[in-house]
Amino acid sequence: MHPDVLKSKHLNDNHSMNFVEELRWRGMVHTMMPGTEELLEKEQVTAYIGFDPTADSLHIGHLCSVMILRHFQRCGHKPIVLIGGATGMIGDPSGKSQERNLLTEETLHHNLEGMKTQLSKFLDFDSQAPNHAELVNNYDWMKNFTFLEFAREVGKHITVNYMMAKDSVQKRLNGEARDGLSFTEFTYQLLQGYDFLHLYETKGCKLQMGGSDQWGNITTGAELIRRTSGGEVFALTCPLITKADGGKFGKTESGNIWLDPRYTSPYKFYQFWLNVSDEDAARYIKIFTSLSKEEVEALTAEHAEAPHLRVLQKRLAKEVTVMVHSEGDYQAAVEASNILFGNATSETLKKLDEDTLLAVFEGVPQFEVSKDALVAGVKAVDLFVENVEVFASKGEMRKLVQGGGVSMNKEKLAAYDQKITTKDLLDGKYLLVQRGKKNYYLIIAK
Repeated sequence: MHPDVLKSKHLNDNHSMNFVEELRWRGMVHTMMPGTEELLEKEQVTAYIGFDPTADSLHIGHLCSVMILRHFQRCGHKPIVLIGGATGMIGDPSGKSQERNLLTEETLHHNLEGMKTQLSKFLDFDSQAPNHAELVNNYDWMKNFTFLEFAREVGKHITVNYMMAKDSVQKRLNGEARDGLSFTEFTYQLLQGYDFLHLYETKGCKLQMGGSDQWGNITTGAELIRRTSGGEVFALTCPLITKADGGKFGKTESGNIWLDPRYTSPYKFYQFWLNVSDEDAARYIKIFTSLSKEEVEALTAEHAEAPHLRVLQKRLAKEVTVMVHSEGDYQAAVEASNILFGNATSETLKKLDEDTLLAVFEGVPQFEVSKDALVAGVKAVDLFVENVEVFASKGEMRKLVQGGGVSMNKEKLAAYDQKITTKDLLDGKYLLVQRGKKNYYLIIAK
């Protein structure tokens, strides 16, 4: 079992923690309904956050919500993860400028399984603790609802005037969307509102949480509960995470940063956190780790004394990579990073899998050579001057080799006319040539 989940088994140790205070110092509270804090101090509360199953992996845009549930459980409360199997078939207009594609039932089931596996690293689903996490799918209670039943039991309680006043609806109607707002999407807030009502009635769920863009949908649910049963429920939202420069958090040129290593390698995942700005690192270490306030303050002070050492970024990258992947993946990512920026050995290089090797040397000049030519062997000087243009001339290469300034696969080239064969290839395919300290070239034998 994941070590952090084992830690979370000792949930009773943390009952003294105040959930709202914990979120506040971490900068994770945006809006809260009056009475929410008092409720949480009075009793063990059941709360839920909804996730759209639009892919079989979560990405780091989901991590803030996942961490809220993690802190919630650590503080002794009971978290419910709601996967929007039904609502995922429709699409939420909040923060979107166009309607999303609808998913099939088979795809939704596959996506749900992938998400459950990832969430198990953050939350305790398996123990007998009274606050063990639960995962539910709203498709289970929506699939047999007829349109007429829904109109009678839910639709009659909420007026169109009330629904039209929501920001998410107003933005779409006021020209921010190319195609307006379909009736299907308009009903989304009623569907999400019914989720809250269903969980309130079946699981005693009194609190819904989510991103600040969900406030309208959450309050519709609270209003539906008030009008149908007279019950009082509560809401808490977190700010939408941004970058200090105004850019969108979690997006890179190549797309989302996923939690699944099939889509984002642990090396690239680690590098993302390592490369955030000082300002962002100071915020993200509070939001995306479980480090205590004292630890974060000590790290922040240490970072301020020597920002060039990037203490915050290194600790942030370590904590999140270990939490999402593993200690081994973190160590491998550090070793891979040292290949470019440190004194890594040829052994380290040989341990890299192909995906990580290509990720490390992304952006490095690449050349292709014929693999057949290497079977009999080629002199290094011919290969690196005539076949590929790593050196401008044979004379230049000879001088650099004699001065110990040329390495191949992280080992010094002994002679400029050393024979290179297919046995020298990494993964049977690559040669890494280093000229001086910082100039790398990747040769691909095909």
